Amino acid sequence: MTVKLIAYIGVMAGVTYLVRMLPFVIFRKKIKSRFVKDFLYYVPYAVLGAMTVPAVFYSTGNIASAAAGTAAAVLFAFKNKGLLAVAAAACIAALAMEAIIIFL
Repeated sequence: MTVKLIAYIGVMAGVTYLVRMLPFVIFRKKIKSRFVKDFLYYVPYAVLGAMTVPAVFYSTGNIASAAAGTAAAVLFAFKNKGLLAVAAAACIAALAMEAIIIFL
């Protein structure tokens, strides 16, 4: 059991190291292509969005309550409210929608 665990940790460490090391090895010179620069600039935002958005809609027991919380969060964010206010509004909206669903 411990040999497998050590092997798993070793493989994970190797993959993590390769992912972080390869860009430095591949891109030794300064990147001049505007397309590549723009692509690399937006990759973190795209990956974060791809991981976060599905998790948001499956975070509650019902997609309707998750959508209500998301709508409240987007509305408060567009009104330039603080992070705490946005999170609180999303939680309250999702909770209210869950209560409405239960009572109907």
